[in-house]
Amino acid sequence: MFLEKESLGVLRDALEQLNEGFKDLPVYNPPVDTEALGKILSDVAKRMQDNYPYFHPMYCGQMLKPPHPIARLAYALALWINPNNHALDGGRASSAMEKKAVAEIAKMFGWDIHLGHLCSGGTMANLEALWVSGRLSPGKKVVASDQAHYTHERICRVLGLPFDFVPCESRGRMDPDALRVLLDKGDIGTVVVTMGTTATGSVDPLLEILKLRPRHDFRIHADAAYGGFFKLVENLDQETLSAFECIHEVDSIVVDPHKHGLQPYGCGCVLFKDPAVGQFYKHDSPYTYFSSKDLHLGEISLECSRPGASAVALWATQRLLPLVPNGTFAGDLAKSRNAAKKLFEMIQNDPRFMPVMAPELDILVWVPKAESAGRISSLSQAIFVEAAARNLHLAVANLPASLFIEGWKDVTWDQENVACLRSCLMKPEHLDWIERIWEVLDKTTDRVLKIGQ
Repeated sequence: MFLEKESLGVLRDALEQLNEGFKDLPVYNPPVDTEALGKILSDVAKRMQDNYPYFHPMYCGQMLKPPHPIARLAYALALWINPNNHALDGGRASSAMEKKAVAEIAKMFGWDIHLGHLCSGGTMANLEALWVSGRLSPGKKVVASDQAHYTHERICRVLGLPFDFVPCESRGRMDPDALRVLLDKGDIGTVVVTMGTTATGSVDPLLEILKLRPRHDFRIHADAAYGGFFKLVENLDQETLSAFECIHEVDSIVVDPHKHGLQPYGCGCVLFKDPAVGQFYKHDSPYTYFSSKDLHLGEISLECSRPGASAVALWATQRLLPLVPNGTFAGDLAKSRNAAKKLFEMIQNDPRFMPVMAPELDILVWVPKAESAGRISSLSQAIFVEAAARNLHLAVANLPASLFIEGWKDVTWDQENVACLRSCLMKPEHLDWIERIWEVLDKTTDRVLKIGQ
């Protein structure tokens, strides 16, 4: 069995309990044509087979991690009500769950006092954070590393904010010296610090960047969409640990529960250290916020209708797997980190490969050894295709030569970028499957190199 089904009985029991809560209503049995539903769902199932096996440990390509069973069940259960967390009238229970779940995430980062809510994803969460930054520092520039997520530049164009890139050093982290040169110009209002880049999993040196703030007076926004939950993990290298240890000193944080938080898609989170920024969200909706004097989540978010089911699923998951150091949730993240370290050691000790950089989180990037960037790229693409044919699903990342020129002295740079093999070892099960993954990678590489001779 590949797709878990045993929990469906738990969902049926929970539905019966949910139904009991409305037993005082007049009887109403909504019509359902189960035969028609069955035919269409059968077609859906057949069509959905046209997918990579994202749920399986042999899939370690893109950032795709299956929701935890409790998240799937709680989300589905909530859909029978389909609450809307914009206003309390549309989602009383789910709004309370959202506030509780978000407060637990804020506490993980060391904030007891905060303003925050769930969003449709990391892009919207980052947009809200940079929108607030623009209101607090009008006309001033936003900067992010040249390995930061591409949405920051796009968001700034949407918001009409000036934007610039900060060069990275060879580990894919923002270069503090390069940032200092830009800060000396005096026109920077916000520095985006990436806590886990999506290409290489690199964590910007937050501690060094914080040291620049007293002199230059800028806001710091931590884009922890991918790496945020690693705040709970202790088996990181010292520089990475130091960055997470001081994350409470930033002004705003974004984290995506739909990545390492075990949630379905459509669940991002934005947090602000200063609750006073809620003033920028103030608006009037005379028919929406009338039933309660309590804060409606729509009063502190740019989005209007938002799925209460996302909040229900997140609350239930954090109830089962609390966000605490040394807990089950943190332990599973540590396994993913160990899987990346183990695969890195195997690649590092194999003369056919060149590691790009040691993994900071659970993302690993490497290349087959060759004489030129062009040859490396073609071999990477060939290994990617051949591995997929053997049910090992990797990814390919095109990265700039600037990250490698210092370390790859014997490589001829006949192109500006190089295609690298990339794996996201996001599932804790990856640790137990590393030997199997390596076995397939080993045979795949042998075949590709033999054909390419």
